[in-house]
Amino acid sequence: MDKLASLRAFVKVVELGSFSEAGRQLRLSRSAISKYVGELEQSLGVQLLNRTTRHASPTENGQLYFERALSILADIDAADQAVAHLQSTPRGLLRVNAPMSFGTLQLGTAIADFMEINPELQIHLVLSDEQVDPVQGGFDVTLRIADLESSSLIARKIVPIERVICASPSYLKQHGIPAHPNALRGHVALTYGFLLTGNQWKLIGKDGDHWIQPSWLLCANNAEVLRDAAVKGRGIALLPTFIAGEALRSGKLETVLDDYKAPPLTLYAIYPPTRHLAVKVRLFIDFLVERFSSGLEGSLKPALTVR
Repeated sequence: MDKLASLRAFVKVVELGSFSEAGRQLRLSRSAISKYVGELEQSLGVQLLNRTTRHASPTENGQLYFERALSILADIDAADQAVAHLQSTPRGLLRVNAPMSFGTLQLGTAIADFMEINPELQIHLVLSDEQVDPVQGGFDVTLRIADLESSSLIARKIVPIERVICASPSYLKQHGIPAHPNALRGHVALTYGFLLTGNQWKLIGKDGDHWIQPSWLLCANNAEVLRDAAVKGRGIALLPTFIAGEALRSGKLETVLDDYKAPPLTLYAIYPPTRHLAVKVRLFIDFLVERFSSGLEGSLKPALTVR
């Protein structure tokens, strides 16, 4: 028995005094209304309605049950409206996971602006360069800079992230400027440790694709560490421009092999599949897409490339 449908049918019959009128308002046949009420009476073991060919009225037990049923249905409707309101107004807790450097350099001011637009929303931001499991971690949104593997999760592209090969002027003066990707094999590399390609660098030029396995002295899962080591002259690094941009503009780093490009990475927003995406998640992702539609703050523009 569908208890909720039976309650609604019974209440409507009492309100209108007619099975036929109740059926018309609920868009059900008279026989369906009669069946719902009959099943309700059978389950309770009492008669709820006095019936004639033209009219239906509640018994004493039916009147008591009607009053309680009205209260129950009102509570259910209030609960439905509350959930619907949550789906139209972002509120509650939004748990976000993001890479450390992107979080400190890009996401902080963006989240502050998002909070101003959505004052009823609490945001729990966890920054980590570990490849966390979004579902096991309990995150509503996970931001990830990578080439994604196949997954049951849904990924939405936020913005491409350009990368450049760079080193300090002092390093290049001492070790020379590589003129071809193959020359990188004779240089000291500062490599990122979590890319799906491992420590290989892929460079694309007019003469095709080049996969380089450079010799490295520092492997880190944070690109700011690699940038700082490159500024100190410790080697050549392949860095996102939003991390290396300031050092490149100030001359602390210089780009090399400008005729070759590393495939851009992409910032994705990842979230579990669901039939009804929470409004807080949808609005946050839409905000990031709009926020970074013209690129990341502080990224090096092609016209500013030093070499």
